[in-house]
Amino acid sequence: MAQDVSPQPPQGRSPRRPSLVFPIILIALGALFLYANWRPAFDPWPILTTYWPLILIFIGLGKMWDSTRQRGNPQGARSGVSAGSSLAVVAFIVVMVALFWHGRAFSRDRHVNWQHQTRSVERQNAKSVHASLEAGSGEFIIGAGSDHLVDADFDYDRSYDAPRVEYNVSNGVGQLTISQENGGTHTHFGTHENKWNLRFSKDVPLELKIEMGAGRGDLRFRDLQVSRLDVSMGAGQVDLDLTGDRKSDLTADLEGGVGQATIRLPKNVGVIAQATGGIGSINARGLKHEGDDYTNDAYGKSPATIHLKVEGGVGQISLIQEP
Repeated sequence: MAQDVSPQPPQGRSPRRPSLVFPIILIALGALFLYANWRPAFDPWPILTTYWPLILIFIGLGKMWDSTRQRGNPQGARSGVSAGSSLAVVAFIVVMVALFWHGRAFSRDRHVNWQHQTRSVERQNAKSVHASLEAGSGEFIIGAGSDHLVDADFDYDRSYDAPRVEYNVSNGVGQLTISQENGGTHTHFGTHENKWNLRFSKDVPLELKIEMGAGRGDLRFRDLQVSRLDVSMGAGQVDLDLTGDRKSDLTADLEGGVGQATIRLPKNVGVIAQATGGIGSINARGLKHEGDDYTNDAYGKSPATIHLKVEGGVGQISLIQEP
């Protein structure tokens, strides 16, 4: 009969169990970076860089507590689990959360490290404009209200490079590019402050291509003559307003990763939408669902039509028709 020959721990000594300190730290860091991607205004680094030595203090106190416990109860301390260090890391996380909550890490009004830049671009003789907007993380507001082709206000963290604005006209078509590098040689973890506010002329036919990283996009196209719209976004949230009257067709493609997309649609302009949500959900308010398409009552009856395609990774897609 076969005998069990597996190695046994020495008599009187329990097998050593792995420490929980490293897994707890990984979980905390993962939660921190995930929240930073969801909330562009959240900047944990001023508090982390100031108070990080606390973790050394807490772990030192935890080691002292483990040592005292072992001397007082040698038999009970043979499990090999460093309970003091694990509790120390948990205590450090609780203290940091309290500092974030009561400090300025959640404030959208923290302008200490901000740079401000204002730019205006004239239409010149362009009959239509193709615009490309490329940026990393932050908050982006796009709408109407300019007497020029575009008026732009940029507020950005010093760790970012200044946005570049390039414009030229060829054969009556304007080519506008607004882009921003993510701080040149610096490497960023988390989200720094970055806010764009762009106001376009409502008299210029536009084709827009928008590429954003993590953050929030507030895209108000109600009064803009947009015929083509391509939006690509990483983690974050997009609010897209396509309501109002339209003189010509609009083709809009929205592609995003982790986050939420809310698209507001007109009632009196025909809409046909295709939406796929990956793991998340799709809500369509005021639209009919037939196969893979969502349509409103004006589809096929109005002079102009909105052709919408939405692709999301993990998150929620909401299609909302105006009252």
